[in-house]
Amino acid sequence: MLLIAGLCFVSCTKQQARKPISQSSGSFINESIERNKVLIAEEEATIDKFIKNDSLNQYISSPKGYWYSYNTKVDEATSTPIRGDIAYFDYELKSLDGKIIYTKAELKPQTYYVDKENVLMGLRDGIKIMKKGEEITFLFPSHIGYGYHGDNDKIGTNEPLLCTVTLNEIKKDTSNK
Repeated sequence: MLLIAGLCFVSCTKQQARKPISQSSGSFINESIERNKVLIAEEEATIDKFIKNDSLNQYISSPKGYWYSYNTKVDEATSTPIRGDIAYFDYELKSLDGKIIYTKAELKPQTYYVDKENVLMGLRDGIKIMKKGEEITFLFPSHIGYGYHGDNDKIGTNEPLLCTVTLNEIKKDTSNK
């Protein structure tokens, strides 16, 4: 009986919250930011070297952090895809040393509802600068490609990509997607 009364007393007393054993100073976040800055700078230096060694193509720097070169350019004043349009395209992915990672056949023709579906981050913007019939080679740093994780298959961690895209068709979305 005394034991039951003791347990009731102990369980009814108000317990104070435990204090953390250690406090974080935010150093992990700061170190992570610094590591990412170094990684991005290294990738940009690699891409810059690639561009300098590719004397056959002229690359344009985009405000979104990637570079691109026209393989086939359409000079007519035609439209580019906008939010809600459906873009039909083919693409292939290579490493910066030119090794094919995924062929167009492996990736199959793509149907993309512009800005309404998830695709490779760099392609979200890259598709919107293209006209029907154009083929563009994009150089994507890993942070707008597959990032730290890669694709868990053929694309490794923090791997910059060479992505060649052909925009086959642009249509207005007539469904209520």
